[in-house]
Amino acid sequence: MEVETVKGVDTMEFGAGDREERARRDVSLVRLVFSCMVAGGVQYGWALQLSLLTPYVQTLGLPHALSSIMWLCGPVAGFLVQPTVGLWSDRCYSKFGRRRPFILVGCLLISTAVLIIGFSSDIGFALGDTKEHCSVYTGPRWKAAIVYVAGFWVLDLSNNAVQGPARALMADLAGPEKVNAANAIFCSWMAAGNILGYSSGASGQWHKWFPFLNTKACCAACANLKGAFLIAVIFLLCCVAVTIIVAQEVPLEKKPGMKEENTGFLDMLKDIFGAFKSLPPGMPYVLLVTAVTWLSWFPFILYDTDWMGREVYHGNPDGTAAERDAYDRGVREGAFGLLLNSVVLGISSFLIEPLCRKLTPRVVWVISNFSVFAAMAGISIVSKWSVDGYKGSIQQAINANPQVRAVALFIFTALGFPLAVLFSVPFAVTAQLAAKAGRGQGLCTGVLNIFIVLPQVIIALGAGPWDALFGKGNLPAFALAAAFAFICGFLAIFFLPKLSRSSFRSSSMAGMH
Repeated sequence: MEVETVKGVDTMEFGAGDREERARRDVSLVRLVFSCMVAGGVQYGWALQLSLLTPYVQTLGLPHALSSIMWLCGPVAGFLVQPTVGLWSDRCYSKFGRRRPFILVGCLLISTAVLIIGFSSDIGFALGDTKEHCSVYTGPRWKAAIVYVAGFWVLDLSNNAVQGPARALMADLAGPEKVNAANAIFCSWMAAGNILGYSSGASGQWHKWFPFLNTKACCAACANLKGAFLIAVIFLLCCVAVTIIVAQEVPLEKKPGMKEENTGFLDMLKDIFGAFKSLPPGMPYVLLVTAVTWLSWFPFILYDTDWMGREVYHGNPDGTAAERDAYDRGVREGAFGLLLNSVVLGISSFLIEPLCRKLTPRVVWVISNFSVFAAMAGISIVSKWSVDGYKGSIQQAINANPQVRAVALFIFTALGFPLAVLFSVPFAVTAQLAAKAGRGQGLCTGVLNIFIVLPQVIIALGAGPWDALFGKGNLPAFALAAAFAFICGFLAIFFLPKLSRSSFRSSSMAGMH
């Protein structure tokens, strides 16, 4: 769940400015739509990753207490990979353009990583994890788990490598005149990718539609994941092909005798950390509230579908065949809840700007935080309600309590609104403070990114052990998230700076990476 920071380059220095300006004037709305299509392909796979992979890795033997640690790659990639790749793409002299080579290579790496993850059980089986059929074997599969984690990290790194150049390509093509339309198109593709991805994750029919995916190492639940990921690869390759063909970039041309600027990664980090000394007034409080906001969100992002499988459906990825089936049903139900969440997110994203103009960004952010508190507290209550009412019936586990299921789906759906706030308001507030103080917006956004990354690291390292300490499944992490959201609501009330309603603009709509 990371925010891309792309350092801009004045293309006039490279002799391409006039041609780029002419190309921008010729860009039609239809061309912008298809040029942004890669965002939908990447987000499709990301939605599957969010909904299915934390539960899946536990079926390979990685304990629940350690499953969150594999998500450390996301924050690391967001902090290191996106700025680096963005900087390299700014300085790329390829005849195919600045952005498209990075987008193409990144998407090919994503496809490779997805195939590795999908077939990790089969690879582990071939390497000697076990000779037993997956229908009877319930022990750990460590070789498969290692292959899976390696593929997961490559996938996260590749996702982040694509995001920066993809957004930069959008900005290059649109120019200042069409940037708002391009941003809306980009976000619409991301919403479409989310909806398609969560729909695929919620389906339990892939192993029936493609029976060849069922193997001795990969039974129904595993084959469903494999099928969904294979479709994700096909969809991504189609999307990137359209983007590469339609988005005709103007290559950079270096002027003869011009001295090349060598801006390294360490120089970029120095710029970002140096910005701490000259933050705009009010920005430190924005960073504080942003950090605590992410502390309240990340447990849900990590454990949403796992919670549905364990606490609502009373399943166990390491249990009997019936318990594994109940867990798989719960995970698919959680993916369906995330699908509903994405629909609300897409609708809400168009409402954030008018709400901020009417109520001010601070009030909207406060409402969002207390909404998250209510949702996380609700999840904690639902967990206890579900566990206390469970009598150990296999049929009850498979079908789940209808009232518990309905409330859980409602919470998933309602979280779409505060998620839209999370993805837009902090960045818009940062941009407004930077503009008001005459400071660099890029550097301020880079600093904001640090305060998004650090909470993710804290939760990724601590959430699993925190749950294990109490032995209550996912309940302790969600209870802690509720506490952070409650505290953050009051921090936002008392510390967020007052901002102009009329000058508010939604400056970013990032995906959940």
